[in-house]
Amino acid sequence: MTKALRLLAFGLVLFCWSCAENEKHNTSGLTGGKVCERKLVGTTAYTCSEDGVRNAVGSHLACGGINSAAADWSRFPVGTKFRIVENDKIYVVDDYGSALVGTETIDLYVPSRRLMNQWGVRRVNIEVLEEGSYIISLKVLKSRRRVRCVRQMVENIEKKVKDRF
Repeated sequence: MTKALRLLAFGLVLFCWSCAENEKHNTSGLTGGKVCERKLVGTTAYTCSEDGVRNAVGSHLACGGINSAAADWSRFPVGTKFRIVENDKIYVVDDYGSALVGTETIDLYVPSRRLMNQWGVRRVNIEVLEEGSYIISLKVLKSRRRVRCVRQMVENIEKKVKDRF
């Protein structure tokens, strides 16, 4: 077997093992859905003019190694880590937005208005690297149920969690 073929086989074994390990950890019911899944999703970009702005989980919006993203937490629960296939950037869902509820759209955090306008609206392929947690999403959202979009996410998550048990 050539060296290149051995490396390819080794890479495939590692990839399959990683997916199997992630799936094994997901059987606890604390996270939702499949891991290592590819999806075509709509994306938009968002920014904030203030420095040190916090996301829905209380940490700072991140841009760099792992970037912040906002989504409907009943579709992409908090903590969902994904990679945009076309540009190889990695994001984690740590925020939500009222316009995203009920959609398959993910909002990508960028540090400037120029980059936000440059991104625009795009449909991209993502690879889900790590599924987030519906349970943690519920814990964060329950105290914010006064807001209509949050109430809708909570109801949808509760249905998913109930169906699992």
